[in-house]
Amino acid sequence: MKGGWAAFRLSNVTGDSKIFCSAFCNGSQMTSSSNITVYRFPELVELDLLPPWQPVGENLTLQCHVWGGAPRAQLTLVLLRGEEELSRQPAVGEPAEGTATVLAGRGDYGANFTCRAELDLRPRGLGLFQNTSAPRQLRTFVLPMAPPRLVAPLSLEVGTSWPVACTLDGLFPVSEAQVQLALGDQMVNPAVTIHGDTLRATATVIARADQEGAQEIVCNVTLGGESREARANLTVFTFLGPILNLSETNVTEGSKVNVSCTAGPRVQVMLDGDLARAPGEPAQLQVTATEGDDGRYFFCNAILEVDGEVLHRNVTVQLRVLYGPKIDPAKCPQRLAWKDRTSHILQCEARGNPVPQLQCLHEGSRREVPIGTPFLVKLHHNGTYHCQAVSPRGTYTLLVVMHVQGAGVHMFTPRVLVILGVVTAIVALICIFGKQTRSGFYHVNQQDTSLHLRPVQPKEAVELEQS
Repeated sequence: MKGGWAAFRLSNVTGDSKIFCSAFCNGSQMTSSSNITVYRFPELVELDLLPPWQPVGENLTLQCHVWGGAPRAQLTLVLLRGEEELSRQPAVGEPAEGTATVLAGRGDYGANFTCRAELDLRPRGLGLFQNTSAPRQLRTFVLPMAPPRLVAPLSLEVGTSWPVACTLDGLFPVSEAQVQLALGDQMVNPAVTIHGDTLRATATVIARADQEGAQEIVCNVTLGGESREARANLTVFTFLGPILNLSETNVTEGSKVNVSCTAGPRVQVMLDGDLARAPGEPAQLQVTATEGDDGRYFFCNAILEVDGEVLHRNVTVQLRVLYGPKIDPAKCPQRLAWKDRTSHILQCEARGNPVPQLQCLHEGSRREVPIGTPFLVKLHHNGTYHCQAVSPRGTYTLLVVMHVQGAGVHMFTPRVLVILGVVTAIVALICIFGKQTRSGFYHVNQQDTSLHLRPVQPKEAVELEQS
């Protein structure tokens, strides 16, 4: 070919090559060469999986692998946190590997990490080619070493419920924490509340009959694949009784009444202050019903010790005794001295079961006088009254004498009458032994409050001296 250029198409070039071009000119051979560089984009860029959870304050190593890509001298591996470059390393080996170490913090929770392969062909007149891996999201956490604080009862009776609380501070992220509460094999559904970095779970546990005995309440808090657990011992118990029985609760006076107090196993009972012989055995007594037993309460106390705690339960039963009516003379004066046209209250009380009806009737006129309420006393109230207490069980009568004096009549107390009697006697003696203008003996009439004297015959005087 004379003058000009010759063009050749190369194919199947798989690697860097050097080509030579020779030409003859005027019998001379001229040779020239040129290098061919083959470039390839990476086939795969991958960031290794991150742990599901990374503890805050611990180092995390990121690893990136790149397969393919040429020329390797222009290939670089870059590790990034978001857009922040953590490391830049040349691609070496197949696959090329790049690493970076970061100290995990709370701010890394939810952060995306990636690996980027950069093929820089700008020195060759081409551009910068980048290939980035799929992002990996990191979750960091803080779980204190201390166990949760568990507040639970020491004992629980079958069929009863009690609140339980479990609290753990210093959690991050607290919203990701999971909590479980259980009584033995019984899982309970807690209500969870969050305040700052504190988690609190509350629930109500109910003791079942099949759980009687020693049990455990367990609180488990899980975060970041780790758990903290608290346990509390709980005794589930049955407290039967006390049961207080009377052979009869309504009896007549003089009847025998059998009283018994019982409770469940291991329960000590006490009846009206007397202990049973041993736990689980009944306490018993027998009484002969009297009027004083009407309305009496029998008291039964049951005592059960559970894990050093002494539990008490009480029950009472009232006895009713049927007895006839009675009037207490001390509460119903039998002699009354009142003035006409004055206001008074007749105080009189009756007792009995059933409660008797009480009325006071004048012996002659059968006129009734009110009891317990004020009334105006008049002369016609004078006389004897039959105060009767009546019930289905009989009648009881007490006589009350009411002496009513008119307004002009003076009333003397016993003390005044004694003084008058003494004065009268002294005056009589003076008259007998003193010098008188008229000799003789006089008889003192002590039935009257005034001094009425009459001459005494000698025979009467002798009898007076002898007396």
